[in-house]
Amino acid sequence: MKIICSDYDGTLNHGGITEKKIEAIKKWQKKGNLFCIVSGRQKNFFCELKEKGIPIDFFLGCNGAVITDKDYNTVSDVRCEKNIGNELTEFLFSLGCPFVFFCGDEFLRIKNESFPEEKGIDYTPDIKFSSFNQISTALDSFEKAAVVTEKVREKFGEYLNPLQNGTCIDIVPAGMDKARGIYILLDKADGKYEDVIAVGDNINDEAMIKEFYSYAMENGVEEIKKIADNITVSIEELIEREI
Repeated sequence: MKIICSDYDGTLNHGGITEKKIEAIKKWQKKGNLFCIVSGRQKNFFCELKEKGIPIDFFLGCNGAVITDKDYNTVSDVRCEKNIGNELTEFLFSLGCPFVFFCGDEFLRIKNESFPEEKGIDYTPDIKFSSFNQISTALDSFEKAAVVTEKVREKFGEYLNPLQNGTCIDIVPAGMDKARGIYILLDKADGKYEDVIAVGDNINDEAMIKEFYSYAMENGVEEIKKIADNITVSIEELIEREI
C-alpha cells in the first residue's frame, strides 16, 4: 500500500479539479493505495471536496491538526492546550491583520474594526473562544506575512506554531505541522513511513516534503522545489509515475 498525501491549493487544485484527475485518483485507489489531502483549510472544507467528487480516503485539515475519514468521521483532533484565542486575536489585530478565522468547535470569521470593509463579525473581548485547532489570517504581501509569522512565533512559540503560506498564516498548536499530521494518520491507518508520497507547492508544505519521499509541483515556490525528491506538473503525472 502507498499513500499519496497531497496539498490542495496549488497542488491537487492546480488547473482545477478535472474528470481526468478524479479518474487518476480512482485508478490509484483500485491498486490498493490511499489518497489523502493535507491542507491548511478547515475541517468543514471536507464537504466541498465531496461535492467536487474527489474520492479521498482521509482529509487532514488545519495543517494536520484535524483528520477525518472518507465518511467525515473525526479520527484525530489536536487542540491548542492553552486558552489564548482572545490574546492571539488582539495581538494579530495590533499587527495589522484584517481578520482572523477561528477553527475549533465552531468556525468564526472575525474582523478587525480598523478594516470595516472586511467580512465577518466585529471583535469584542466578550467573544470567548473555545479551544482551537487553527487560527488563520492574511496580509496584503508576503513580506508582511513573514514579519507577523515571526512575531507570533516569538510571543507564542511555547504553545503555537505559525505556518506561512504565501500571504496567509495558519497558526496551529505547537509541534503540529503537515508532517506531524501524516505521522498521526499512519498510526490511524496502519501505514508505514515508507508508504508515504508527499506532494506540495508552498512553504507550509516544507515539513512533509522534507520528512517523506516527496514531489514538488512545477508551479511551486523555489524553496520547496529545491528540497523535494522529484518535480511533477500534476497529480495525474505523479500517479502514472508511481502506480
